[in-house]
Amino acid sequence: MSDTVSESEAPVADPDVPQGLAREPEDDPAAPSPLNVQRTPTGNAEVDAQLRRLADADHLATDGHAEVYEDVHRGLRDALTALDARPGPPAPPSHHRHRS
Repeated sequence: MSDTVSESEAPVADPDVPQGLAREPEDDPAAPSPLNVQRTPTGNAEVDAQLRRLADADHLATDGHAEVYEDVHRGLRDALTALDARPGPPAPPSHHRHRS
């Protein structure tokens, strides 16, 4: 086995990077990258806004995801609570007489 490196295997010097400094790889696994998860609108404006908020996590490092997820969870919980608080239609009248 030879210690020499063929020309095709030798790294190409980048003229924009000072000699002796390595350029960061473009496919840095630690860099944020979008998950590209499809978010289907639900028809509920409050819920759809929270689903869109999830896209913010695509541009953050992993340690920033928790804040977005907690915010979205809080918003979805508030939307569900609001549904419970809204008055619904009156209960149908009972056709049965109460006997004592």
